[in-house]
Amino acid sequence: MVVVELDIEALRAENAALRVQLSGLIEQIAQLNERVAELLAVAQRKQRKPTTPAVAIAPIALEGAAKIAFDARPSPPPLPEKPPKTPRTSKPSGRKPLPTHLPVEEHVFRPSQCAQCGGTQLDVVDEVVEEKLHVVKEHQRRRVVKRTTCRCRTCLARTTPASLPAPYDRSKVTCDWLAWFIHQKFGLLAPIDRIRRDLAERGIPLAMGTLVNFVERAADLLAPVDGAHWKQLLAGSWMATDGTGLKVLVPGLPAAHDGYLELYRDDTRAVFQYEPTKASPEVVAKLTSFVGTLTADAEHRFNAVYKTGRVIEAGCNAHGRRKYRDAEATQPILATEGGAFIAAMYVAEDDARKRGLVGDDLLAHRQLHILPVLGDFATWIAAVEPTLLPSDPLRTAVAYYKNHWAALTRFVDDPDVPIDNSPTEREFQNVAKLRLNMLFAGSTEGAHRACVLLGIIATCRAVGVPCQAYLTWAFERLGTHRDQFGLAVEQLTPAAFKATLAG
Repeated sequence: MVVVELDIEALRAENAALRVQLSGLIEQIAQLNERVAELLAVAQRKQRKPTTPAVAIAPIALEGAAKIAFDARPSPPPLPEKPPKTPRTSKPSGRKPLPTHLPVEEHVFRPSQCAQCGGTQLDVVDEVVEEKLHVVKEHQRRRVVKRTTCRCRTCLARTTPASLPAPYDRSKVTCDWLAWFIHQKFGLLAPIDRIRRDLAERGIPLAMGTLVNFVERAADLLAPVDGAHWKQLLAGSWMATDGTGLKVLVPGLPAAHDGYLELYRDDTRAVFQYEPTKASPEVVAKLTSFVGTLTADAEHRFNAVYKTGRVIEAGCNAHGRRKYRDAEATQPILATEGGAFIAAMYVAEDDARKRGLVGDDLLAHRQLHILPVLGDFATWIAAVEPTLLPSDPLRTAVAYYKNHWAALTRFVDDPDVPIDNSPTEREFQNVAKLRLNMLFAGSTEGAHRACVLLGIIATCRAVGVPCQAYLTWAFERLGTHRDQFGLAVEQLTPAAFKATLAG
């Protein structure tokens, strides 16, 4: 029998050491668990999207026919799916070539002697060609015209040749310079004082009053063209309008007067007009001779125009679309449903625009693709409206379409009417920038002259002609050589200028 002697003290010491190690490991595991819990909480907060609680619709509020109509409401058309992202492909290395239509400034260098030994007998072995984008600062020049007066030996009469075209008698600038200045001010929306400083840096000191006088002269020359545009708008069958504020200095008032700037336009011409107030009688008086459809915002001041029976109201669906988007904050599900109908209309309209449909083809496209959407939209509105509280923003959006349904759907039956008034509103982006630069119009007359020039520039953009080129062409034919050209006002519009370019 073998007797094993155990060292009790050594075992106790080893056991105590193991317990200390085990306690340390347990403490580390606890700390790791706490850290993992913190990371999970952070991840859950990032994934959770904050949403505003929607207004609950009590089922007991829907009874009888209302409940049946709400349950049977049509499903909104699916929103257009985003096109799948195309995988990125590696682009070919190298720079894009410079535009070939630019004038070329060419420099040719050839060595006259060898850079190593100085020899002069050189043979061409290669050519290095570099192309760089270059700019030449705009030249301000003096134009001197000398006209020699002669006397006839036969009848002793004196003859002086005619000068070059000028915008007006004894003008200080040429037609080209005046066109450049007006384009800077009303096309590029540069403040007059900034143009004045630029000219002064080039050694051309011009007083502010002189530059203002150039604006007045240009507006007076182009006023008949602007008037012709207004007559053409009144003679048409459709136009759109919108307005914005414009501060004007009026003698005797302690502060700038809050006037009103209106824009009337169709697809090929634009006319700005200034009015001291936004009252309805002025609009009625302007449109007395107009017979057709007017696309405008749902403002009360147009009601008197529509009551005449000569003008048919057309609305702006962009306003309604924005109302449904705003309502998504409180009614995310229902507002998205209603907005889907409007989105489907815009998808169909955008498809027609891409295909270039006009006239009867556009009418047939709208009847086929948009009219059914409007029918489902009307059913949805009738089912949803009774379930909404009066203070609900979605009820405001629904009421907008319910109250202006005929005007907002007018475009489906008339191919000349657009789906919204967004092009008119976009024109006021330029007005806002101009207003920011000039702060106010110096007088009522100044506001009217600014309207003339803004309308001409906007019309140039509408018909797609370069503004400065048209202004030069027009000033030459409206100025000192008007009788020599003998053109009617209708032959001096941007559209007429475009016809000369096509020829």
